[in-house]
Amino acid sequence: MLTLLFTVCLLLGALVGFLAGLLGIGGGLVIVPALAYLLPHVGVEHELVMPMALGTSLATIVVTSISAVRVHHKNRNIPWQLTRDILAVVALGALVGAFIADELSSTALAYIFAIAVSLLAIYMLVSIKRVSSREMPSVAKLQGISLFTGVLASLMGIAGGAILIPILNFFGMQMRQSIGVATAAGLVIALFGSLGYFITGLDQENLPAWSLGYIYLPALLGISLTSTLFARYGVKLSSKLPVKTLKKCFALFLIVVAIKMATN
Repeated sequence: MLTLLFTVCLLLGALVGFLAGLLGIGGGLVIVPALAYLLPHVGVEHELVMPMALGTSLATIVVTSISAVRVHHKNRNIPWQLTRDILAVVALGALVGAFIADELSSTALAYIFAIAVSLLAIYMLVSIKRVSSREMPSVAKLQGISLFTGVLASLMGIAGGAILIPILNFFGMQMRQSIGVATAAGLVIALFGSLGYFITGLDQENLPAWSLGYIYLPALLGISLTSTLFARYGVKLSSKLPVKTLKKCFALFLIVVAIKMATN
């Protein structure tokens, strides 16, 4: 079963790498449900499934996001002046989220994931035809939003793009720049979030072999090997697609994930 899981994770990595580059979401919205299904088949206990799915997801996003950030920076999709204002705050939020997750049950974490994804999908549906002309909020407000994003993203095992992109787009930022900012912030969220899940999982009993805290190394390796190869293709496609197409792809992707989690 361990060999089968590693093989499936290789295929999963190709998908999430492409999505990370295309949508700036880091692939966590696919990785978490997939690992929540796969981990019990390799003997992971029920109460450890969601924390391990979340921690492993964030660890894989670290690898995927490095490649995506590099390409977005090269394509000048990241407004660094604004991005620098939020990086420290999202890092703190991600670390706090991991410690909160350690206190919650696996069932509670699954509900948080499903509800949050559903709300994101609904927002994208109602706003898909709306063109915003609002001004960006103050730095203090933007940092407050970023702190919330870091906490929630860590609790969901995602890079935060699914939260940040619609918010930045709502305030009038161009879609490609919103994706660029979310990709850079996602790297920081994944790095500090996975660190938090590593620390909080160290004292847990009955962790499976090949685990570092709540990070499951066979899944991390399998996903990472292929995600880094496919991220660049997603980024290239995101630079060629029109803005409305990107919005529709993003919304439809969230809807599919929300339905999947709600029916589990």
